[in-house]
Amino acid sequence: MKVKLFFKELFKDTLNTAWVMFKIMIPVSIVVKILQMTGVIVYIGIALSPIMRLVGLPGEMGLVWGTGMITNLFGGIMAYLNVAPSFHLTVAQTTVLALMMLVAHTFPIELQVARKAGVKLITMFIWRFGFAFLMGLVLNLIYNGFNVLQEPSVITWKRQVIVDPSLQAWAVGELKNYLTIFLFIFSLLLLIKILKVTGVINIITKGLSPLLKLMGIGAEVTTIAIIGLTLGVVYGGVLIINESKNKNINKRDIFYCLALMGLCHSVIEDSILMIALGGHYTGVLIFRFLISMLIMWAVVKYTKHLSDSSFAKYFLAKKNN
Repeated sequence: MKVKLFFKELFKDTLNTAWVMFKIMIPVSIVVKILQMTGVIVYIGIALSPIMRLVGLPGEMGLVWGTGMITNLFGGIMAYLNVAPSFHLTVAQTTVLALMMLVAHTFPIELQVARKAGVKLITMFIWRFGFAFLMGLVLNLIYNGFNVLQEPSVITWKRQVIVDPSLQAWAVGELKNYLTIFLFIFSLLLLIKILKVTGVINIITKGLSPLLKLMGIGAEVTTIAIIGLTLGVVYGGVLIINESKNKNINKRDIFYCLALMGLCHSVIEDSILMIALGGHYTGVLIFRFLISMLIMWAVVKYTKHLSDSSFAKYFLAKKNN
């Protein structure tokens, strides 16, 4: 009976968590599809051209970054595979673009998840977009200043895609994605429960708490922060939403956790994708991780002096709905 009750509660938690995610993803996916069909993303890419030139990239790479921000990382990768061959980018340039894409992508969904978790949408947009640009700017100066990675970029990761432009094919693909997400959430929550029972969570929390505490992230969200760093903002954010219903999590911890995840998430999978695309590990992995930790340390040091009302005014959403 205990096993039956365990899985009954697990399935219920999975349904509740998935429903929170789907309420965000489904309408956003429809809007994004409309933007793709109407060609709005092309104009967004054009608007980003001046920014791309500031970080040492051709203005046309704005289409790549814009596509990644509006759709997802894979959408940006597909745009890159179509656009980049005409410009013969260096490894340094590809790495700068990859870094910016890693920090700022899938905005329609990930920003909504952050808002639902309790952070202002506009704040998280400025945070991720602004630091994506600044990190790209600094990395470009470093590579050019030391004259490294100036050899031609080589794409070692290629994906053969058969595109069916029909709405029916898109709808079927979305349903498959939602089913995959549901199964993933089930597996993730099961894993977390197992780690809690076996005490592994406590070991991980104690090991990383000093580092995360230095950046203002409390022990209550340490596990979620780790999940966000390894798996992504959406899963980490949804877990914050779920955990907030069961316990009173400090609002500052929620912001700091989501802010860290916004700068540095999916460090394994996404980094591998960008390296295979032609980026270099020094930028997409090492620089990204270290600079994210440095940024968080600086932000926490500054914001810890703010009153709760001031902090809420600038960083927190008024409602978690």
